[in-house]
Amino acid sequence: MQQATVPESTTFLDRRQAIGGRTDGTVERRQFLASHSSLRPEVKELAEAVDQYKLVHRRRFITYEELFNVMAALGYHK
Repeated sequence: MQQATVPESTTFLDRRQAIGGRTDGTVERRQFLASHSSLRPEVKELAEAVDQYKLVHRRRFITYEELFNVMAALGYHK
């Protein structure tokens, strides 16, 4: 029976990213970024506000309540 050989000098390479985001200097892709130019101004403002909220709060998705809070911060009222 043969034994498995283990290299004597194995090193651990930590590939995890820092909490602040990517380490290569690129910006994280946002949901609406590619389509902002074709939106109506008020929709573009909402999309940018949602993207900013997601960046600040480190959220990939937001709840309906968070969306309402973003809209209220923009001045929406019923």
